[in-house]
Amino acid sequence: MLRTFGFAIAILLSLPLATFAHKVWLLPSQTVLSGADPLVTVDAAVSNDLFYFNHFPLRLDNLVVTAPDGTKVQAENQATLRYRSVFDVPLKQEGTYRIAVLNHGLFGSWEENGERRRWRGTPESFAKEVPKDTKGLQVSESVGRVETFVTNGAPTEKGFAPTGKGLELIPVTHPNDLYAGEKGTFRFLVDGKPAAGLTVEIICGGTRYRDNQEEMHVTTDENGEFTVTWPSAGMYWLETSTSDDKTSISQAQNRRLSYAATLEVLPQ
Repeated sequence: MLRTFGFAIAILLSLPLATFAHKVWLLPSQTVLSGADPLVTVDAAVSNDLFYFNHFPLRLDNLVVTAPDGTKVQAENQATLRYRSVFDVPLKQEGTYRIAVLNHGLFGSWEENGERRRWRGTPESFAKEVPKDTKGLQVSESVGRVETFVTNGAPTEKGFAPTGKGLELIPVTHPNDLYAGEKGTFRFLVDGKPAAGLTVEIICGGTRYRDNQEEMHVTTDENGEFTVTWPSAGMYWLETSTSDDKTSISQAQNRRLSYAATLEVLPQ
């Protein structure tokens, strides 16, 4: 059953997120906290409604937790259930943690003995598992990031340094310093360069109990930046996607980039 879940998630992350009614997300139990040895529990899921468990769990194979000083933190108590995955993050340092699930895969198809064959895997396994002389080989590369941010004590920004790989969000306004009625500004980069012209969709949670999604759409400017005025307090889901031909292997014809984040907007 879990193998089926993993395949479904891989297919979802190989295509632009906006194509689907399903939404991929991480949901922390808190985003701002303090005290002695604080800890957050994070739910991870793919669902029809925000933030409600009714479709698939998000697999945690590529979970990366970055501490305020830039080091990696091991998540605890990881479990994959029928409709969600769950894990704990101990916040032993003061500052802002970046919690992300990163996916990088290839999807190929070709003709063999008159039948269409399909393959999925990593760039590392491609050369070993896909025959070199395949007929009509079509390969797509996918790079996806799903993340959220949690701050213990005073917010910090060291963990926001871009990796220069794929589609990344760089906060201009701190993601744990967002308030209803105020503006928040963010920047998107593709491979470390400003991503202009991206359409960003923003939706407040609780869609299961609304007749309308009440989504907001903004477009990144020449610097890759966009600004949103938060209409109310709550947990928000933000997503965008794009595609290009800047693949990491020569056999891939195109590359699909996707990004999704969960942000909490606090009341005034």
